[in-house]
Amino acid sequence: MDKNDTTTYSVQLYIYDLSRGMARNLSPIMLGKQLDGIWHSAIVVYGDEFYFGGVGISSCSPGGTMLGSPDTVVQLGETEVTEEIFMDYLSLLGENTYRGDKYRLFEHNCNTFTNEVAQFLTGRKIPSYIIDLPSEVLSTSFGQILRPILDSIHIAPPGGNIINGRHS
Repeated sequence: MDKNDTTTYSVQLYIYDLSRGMARNLSPIMLGKQLDGIWHSAIVVYGDEFYFGGVGISSCSPGGTMLGSPDTVVQLGETEVTEEIFMDYLSLLGENTYRGDKYRLFEHNCNTFTNEVAQFLTGRKIPSYIIDLPSEVLSTSFGQILRPILDSIHIAPPGGNIINGRHS
């Protein structure tokens, strides 16, 4: 097949600060180190935004959750993966690895999901400052104290459609 016959699709990472700027101001006091945000991320491809939360994998129109417009958009590159193959891939992820009951704020969250999906689509990882956030928090005394409370939190921005249809 000629390279010119291949259809490519743009892949973006939408990044949201769940703290709405408070992490930047309060983290030096509470954690003893500067955090620029509490990051939620989503993959935007084929005209939809895909993310993982406490209900599993969801989708919406870009910027369509209650979080509104992203704080940052990162161009991850292009993919030749078709939408059909991608939806099959998401369906498999939603049945196993990314069911709602598998969500863990620190170890298995929206950013774990977007990192895996970004690599599937483009071969590239998402920015390390997003992936490293949980270990940054847990490396502090206050993070360790808060861990039992934070572990019970399941983030699932309202406004999307659940892909795998399972509730935990």
